[in-house]
Amino acid sequence: MPRVVFTSNLQRHVACPECDVHGGTVAQALEAVFADAPQVRDYVLDEQGHVRRHVVVFVDGQRIADRERLTDIVTPGSEICVLQALSGG
Repeated sequence: MPRVVFTSNLQRHVACPECDVHGGTVAQALEAVFADAPQVRDYVLDEQGHVRRHVVVFVDGQRIADRERLTDIVTPGSEICVLQALSGG
C-alpha cells in the first residue's frame, strides 16, 4: 500500500500522521486519508479539489504533474509526501 507522509509544518496545524492507504493514483490515496481525517482536506486541497497553491505533493521524490485531477500513478511501494511550499523574499 502507498504510504502518505505529511511534513511537520502541516502537522502543527492539523493532525495528519503518516499512514498506509489503498489507491492507484494520488487522488485515490489522498481520498483514503481524508476519509479517516476529513480536517486535512482543507489544508491540502482548495474548493475545486486542486492542490492548494502553497502545497506541494511528491511521489517517490518526484513532484506530481497533475495538480488538478491528481491522476499521477502510485504503486503499492510508493511514498507520497505532502508539504507546504515556502515562499517569500
